[in-house]
Amino acid sequence: MTRIAQHFIAGAWRDDGSAPCDSTNPADGSVVGQFLPGSAALLEEAATVARATFLEGTWASSPRIRAAAMYEIADALEAAKDEIAALVVAENGKLRAAAMGETMAGVSEMRYYAGLARSVRGTMQEIGPGAMSLFAREAAGVTAIVVPWNAPVTLLVRSLAPALAAGCTCVIKPAAQTPLVHARIMQCIAGAPSLPAGVVNSVNENGIEVGQAVVASPDIDVISFTGSSATGKKIMEGASKTLKRVGLEPGGKAPAVIFADADLDKAVRELTHGSLNMAGQICVAAARFLVHESVAQTFEYKMIAAYRAVRVGPGTDPSSQMGALIDMPNQARLLRLIEQAGDEGQMVLRGEAQGIGAFLSPTLFRIDDLQTSLIQEELFGSIVSIETFADEVEAIAKANATVFGLAASVFTTDVARAMRVSRAIRAGTVWVNSHLRLFAEAETGGFGQSGMGRLHGGEGLSDFLETKHVYFEPGTVGQGV
Repeated sequence: MTRIAQHFIAGAWRDDGSAPCDSTNPADGSVVGQFLPGSAALLEEAATVARATFLEGTWASSPRIRAAAMYEIADALEAAKDEIAALVVAENGKLRAAAMGETMAGVSEMRYYAGLARSVRGTMQEIGPGAMSLFAREAAGVTAIVVPWNAPVTLLVRSLAPALAAGCTCVIKPAAQTPLVHARIMQCIAGAPSLPAGVVNSVNENGIEVGQAVVASPDIDVISFTGSSATGKKIMEGASKTLKRVGLEPGGKAPAVIFADADLDKAVRELTHGSLNMAGQICVAAARFLVHESVAQTFEYKMIAAYRAVRVGPGTDPSSQMGALIDMPNQARLLRLIEQAGDEGQMVLRGEAQGIGAFLSPTLFRIDDLQTSLIQEELFGSIVSIETFADEVEAIAKANATVFGLAASVFTTDVARAMRVSRAIRAGTVWVNSHLRLFAEAETGGFGQSGMGRLHGGEGLSDFLETKHVYFEPGTVGQGV
């Protein structure tokens, strides 16, 4: 790779001669670097290479080589952690500590699946005398990974690592907002001695052309997508034409349910971080505070104080506690939503634009109307609603009142209630007396319109594996020739 982020196809960096685009820092608008935009033709070339590598090479049948390559990638990522984290801060706008945490989480994830690469096993079943069925678990084929901008390290690795562990070859479409982060990661991947050329390929995007080509390509078997629900639905519709397997994590509207017996100080600490991490631009962020009416006022006062104390500033400033939004258009979008919240609900704490970059202080607003778009749609920013409930039944009903079901949290000191409510909430992850705990070992995924399939954990391999049935009639002892 040169100073301009290029494509990576068949084990080599590619410059197709297209005019480079700028990548800008959302904190101050400065140019971080440049990248080459991709095209449908480049994507199809990368998919063709990945297909040939899968069919003609031995990657899919070499678990020890796969594990070795993945450990090499993990080591390279860790060695480059400072550079990668700095690029995340520069292109994404998040805090340095959060960027480093994300980078090291990617290292952990790669090592976790490197261990699983040598543990993919099938089963055998005896059907009757002299007859048996063997069930093999095989790589699904060529996987396309569509990476969002809000966590460009972990949200790449959490799909790439299980795909590689399963034996798939891959084509990656990184986000246009974080191309330099991705290019630095690709340098780590490209340098792995045990990784055959053509196993991992990458084509940059600057619009929708490459993404549309991913969906249409006949050489791609699986799409692993993280992004908006609207885009996820379009991918699913387009993929139906070639019957691709699609794994989706397209959004969330995580409720945090705070009961009267909860430790309110702990709840406030957890939810300040849980709602404002990445400036609220994370699909599992706490987006709705559902509070028992008897403690609603006290909780609100404490939450206001906590939000007001949050120092908003550049990720490079050690004193900053919340970084920038991804860009100025998203700041403008959220400012419009704040106006809507003031019109439809009761403003508790109004967020304001700050500084010269895409900064926005936190917003809290009360609302009762469950049908408003402020409750029914993912806002994806530092704007959170406060709603009240009278009893457990109402709390569960309100928590389940949207089409999303990605994550939730429950705050109570009653263990039995915690179990009842966490089981009753329709969400793929429910945290108890905490929020935003993510691990390589623990599956995540959504109910309802929050997605299909699971990532992380042992189950994360499933999206990238097929089951093959092989039937034998070897006969019984004494019946042989």
